[in-house]
Amino acid sequence: MDIVISIFQESWHLLLEASVYILFGMLVGGLLKVFLSPSFVADHLGRGKFSSVIKAALFGIPIPLCSCGVLPAAASLKRQGANNGATTAFLISTPESGVDSMAITYALLDPIMTVARPVAAFVTAVAAGISENLLQTQKDEDWKRVVDRSCPIDKCCDGNECPPEEHAKHHTFTEKLWAGLKFAVDDLWGDLAGWFFAGLLLAGVITAIIPQDLMTRYLGGGMHSMLIMLLVGIPMYICATASTPVAAALILKGVSPGAALVFLLVGPATNVTSLSVLFGLLGKRATAIYLVMLSLFAVLFGLALDSIYSGFGISASAIAGQAGEVIPYWLQITGALIVVLLSIKPLYLYLKRFVTAQKTNMQKPSQDETSAKTGSAENNKTECAAPS
Repeated sequence: MDIVISIFQESWHLLLEASVYILFGMLVGGLLKVFLSPSFVADHLGRGKFSSVIKAALFGIPIPLCSCGVLPAAASLKRQGANNGATTAFLISTPESGVDSMAITYALLDPIMTVARPVAAFVTAVAAGISENLLQTQKDEDWKRVVDRSCPIDKCCDGNECPPEEHAKHHTFTEKLWAGLKFAVDDLWGDLAGWFFAGLLLAGVITAIIPQDLMTRYLGGGMHSMLIMLLVGIPMYICATASTPVAAALILKGVSPGAALVFLLVGPATNVTSLSVLFGLLGKRATAIYLVMLSLFAVLFGLALDSIYSGFGISASAIAGQAGEVIPYWLQITGALIVVLLSIKPLYLYLKRFVTAQKTNMQKPSQDETSAKTGSAENNKTECAAPS
């Protein structure tokens, strides 16, 4: 019982430190949805083996989407004319970072990690995207653009027969702001809440149960630490926001900041499901480039980050979470309560879907049971039809 209490105490402590930054990230994410038009993004990602990739990587950095959530967005960009390299860059930079995860990284970790995370995501995305464009045989002229210019607020028009200056008059700034806030609460946090609280609980388990010397021995730094974290992170499904408290708990237990960075990069960007969808979206070669570049640069940046910390004599565990201490305690409590209140509905929907799925699986007979019942029924018919 004491262990359970300790786990919840550690999780609550992390929530206090991150709550205000979570709300800030949600706000910026909602505003990006409303004020950053998808058609504007698509217009810049179709031509050019280098410029389109750099733009796609930059566009993806602030957008808060997880590894599965980014797939439909990337598929939409590809349909609108984005080349394979730009799509690959967007697929890497977007789930590895985001305004919400960067804000929480600053709260739970430190400024060095906050900068290293998006920089590593950007460089990895650009390298993978350019590699894909240099190897592909399809020319820019072969892409046909079908740009979605519909209104991102309420789809009041398709944007094709409605000039931008006319559509600008359809909604006031207040309406746009409200639509952005609604998207942040309903859609953005609705997708992230379940995974974030799962990450909080996992971080609490790591802090309360796992011995520090075990983490230090195997994940304290060096190539073997990076490779172990690579093997752990690639198949795992965890979003950038949820991975941050886990990384903070690992660092406090003695894991090197470089190994934690590897986890922060590959965990949100890959999982078994997203890789299978990626295979169908971009093909075998692009998927292989995606995975190889992501793994290679994650390890390189992990080793470089450890060198930076050791070179300046900085202890990552000693400065982790200091940014959260800047926020007054009463504001942390207020932010945490708001986050909990906003999470009630999405967590309830998660639980409801889970229970419904379990009931469906229990009620659905297996193929063996169905075959057995069918065979039994046929035997009964044969026995009844047989003469006495």
